[in-house]
Amino acid sequence: MYSSTNAYRPFCSERCKALDLGAWASESFRLADRAREDDDNPSAQ
Repeated sequence: MYSSTNAYRPFCSERCKALDLGAWASESFRLADRAREDDDNPSAQ
């Protein structure tokens, strides 16, 4: 999968590349904003 001969590296295939890049572009994949969560909950500090 991560072989330097894999044309779709770091993805496993053309399909995975299209799905993953599409999800990132549409912002379907998101990381939690921990700083914002902590601001909403002062007792978490």
